Amino acid sequence: MTHTIKVWDPLVRIFHWSLVLFFFIAYLSEDEFETLHVWAGYSVAALVSFRLLWGLIGTRHARFSDFVQSPRGVWNYLVAIPAGKARRYIGHNPAGGAMVIALLLALTGTVVFGMATLGADENAGPLADTWLASFNEHTLKEIHEFFANSTLALVFLHVAGVLLSSLHHRENLVRSMIHGRKEARADDTDGRGRSA
Repeated sequence: MTHTIKVWDPLVRIFHWSLVLFFFIAYLSEDEFETLHVWAGYSVAALVSFRLLWGLIGTRHARFSDFVQSPRGVWNYLVAIPAGKARRYIGHNPAGGAMVIALLLALTGTVVFGMATLGADENAGPLADTWLASFNEHTLKEIHEFFANSTLALVFLHVAGVLLSSLHHRENLVRSMIHGRKEARADDTDGRGRSA
């Protein structure tokens, strides 16, 4: 029988799957169902705000300090994968940590420029009557769509990375984000690359 350890707390897991749901609702409802699109966007904004806070005060593997590494650390991890020498991490590996940051930045850009577009177009939302909403509505919408499409591209890269890492380390990372546990192994490393 394998020994498992708790890695992802319930709030991280609820955040993760809720973000998937609300991002795709917002993405797929653009232009057709504006009210649904706006409220799904607000939900994404609330989730991103929560994750930024939880990244500072949350549980061990939820904190940015556990998984954010330098570009060199990310690069070293990525080049170790084809050689079959990438270390297994209990929490996010360096590439996964970089992806978390990239997704949070892209989502932040998406919601900020989405709210600015709403403010410019309908004089509604939290950014109505602000300097950002005073910019050209078409330009704001183009920036909003750029960030939304960038987020979608990052999502596909994230899924590919999860599948690659799952194969490389012979574990089911999707399942661990559902129940929150991972198998404990002798060669595990923590977010800073030390033995766990």
